[in-house]
Amino acid sequence: MTKIFETPLYPYTRCADQDAAAPARHKVVVIGAGPIGLALAIDLAQQGVAVTVLDENDKVSWGSRAICFAKRPLEILDRLGCGQRITDKGVVWNLGKVFFDERKVYEFNLLPEGGHKRPAFINLQQYYLEQYLVERALEIGRDTGLLELRGGNKVSAVTPHGDGVELTVETPEGPYRIETDWLVACDGAGSPTRAMLGLDFLGRVFEDNFLIADVVMKADFPTERWFWFDPPFNRGQSALLHRQPDDVWRIDLQLGWDIDREAEKDPARIAPKLKAMLGEDVDYELEWVSIYTFQCRRMEKFRHGRVIFAGDSAHQVSPFGARGANSGLQDTDNLAWKLKLVLDGTAPEALLDSYDAERVFAADENILNSSRSTDFITPKSQASRVFRDAVLELAEHHAFARPLVNSGRLSLPATYDGSPLNGPDCAAMPARSRPGAPASDAPVAGGWLIDRLGNRFQLLTIDVEAPETLVIDGIAVERVALSAGDDPSGALAARYLGEAKSAVYLMRPDQHVAARWEAFDAGEVTKALRIATARGKTRGRG
Repeated sequence: MTKIFETPLYPYTRCADQDAAAPARHKVVVIGAGPIGLALAIDLAQQGVAVTVLDENDKVSWGSRAICFAKRPLEILDRLGCGQRITDKGVVWNLGKVFFDERKVYEFNLLPEGGHKRPAFINLQQYYLEQYLVERALEIGRDTGLLELRGGNKVSAVTPHGDGVELTVETPEGPYRIETDWLVACDGAGSPTRAMLGLDFLGRVFEDNFLIADVVMKADFPTERWFWFDPPFNRGQSALLHRQPDDVWRIDLQLGWDIDREAEKDPARIAPKLKAMLGEDVDYELEWVSIYTFQCRRMEKFRHGRVIFAGDSAHQVSPFGARGANSGLQDTDNLAWKLKLVLDGTAPEALLDSYDAERVFAADENILNSSRSTDFITPKSQASRVFRDAVLELAEHHAFARPLVNSGRLSLPATYDGSPLNGPDCAAMPARSRPGAPASDAPVAGGWLIDRLGNRFQLLTIDVEAPETLVIDGIAVERVALSAGDDPSGALAARYLGEAKSAVYLMRPDQHVAARWEAFDAGEVTKALRIATARGKTRGRG
């Protein structure tokens, strides 16, 4: 087992709050130093917001856990200052293959078009992601003093008040109390914060169990996602194979519902399954083993006054589809800029209600796709199984059946159709870049469009004149001036102009489109910015 699991990265040290005569007051406190809590803290600190992260642990998570990170979260991690390091360490893949018995019946490419900085997916053990995020957080803390990461600090009581939240924190040297204007719970699926507030999940728990085995071995399998329905080595069930860095391979094996979970994790019981799959002569070492059950659930609301939930503490989906950590990182991307504006006094608290509206919408989309995947992978009736097997048989020879094959529809970013923050649309422009959509990357002079967007409101103009800077109600809007000729490949024009000759896009700090027009009009931009900051009447799509 790698030493990273045993190395304290942010060990407990006594802080000034423990010696204060009265509870110290903080702007933002984040509970949980997993990927979601760390990403939120880094994003806030980079925008000038002081944030304190509390975690009872002081190390990275044990085991690889989440391993598939999609293009959109990689773009978010770029803005957080560690995307390149994560991509360099990860295993890049775009191609997936689906097998029925021993036959390949379908394959898919997740990024068939060019003109993107980041790949469709990388595979990377969660402990590496956490290590890089911890190191980035500590770097920001040293350089700015805006981010404090406290290990060995377990929150044992949460008491909301009208204008903040009071916390009791347990440490090796005894408890202390603090207060915070805003509390964000990123403390995982078993969220103690959620339990302390008497809140719960709504949704489904599916009657099936899956074994995760992270296996260290030398193997010549290609760098692809391989999924089997009814393979000879796990008859009547399913299996999944993924490559990770350091010669680690993720193997998922469906086990069924009525099992002894502890017995199934016994290496002696796992060995025959792996040898049946990989061959009798394979030389391997088990790095991590776990058993999980499909769950598709969420909280009814993600914001409860001054307490906000993000990541697994707010929603859960089945692992097939890589929606857990990917959607959690998009939660933080959505929340950080809104919290920043509210703290600055340039937007009302109502802006945070849009976090709830947009990310509940995204969670429902993920739950719908994850539930459909689960029903296809684990049919619960004979009729459902007959349908699934017929689809797989047809997919081998007939293209029309292939879109029906659902071995885990893979994570895509949410487009916030109908969001209260969406402004005017332009029908002549491509649907993929409509209000509410995340920015599509494209090559531009000197690099990539995605690297020029984010962390503030911007006016993206293509072949049209506009002021270099606008200041609207105390919010600066910076122009990013482009021409379709900046991209000889035509991707920029295809993704942002469509049938229009020119374009003006109001871009949100999270790289989502707020509004768009063919020509610049200062009054229209002002109205759209007020809508995007919850201070104006909604118009446009939805």
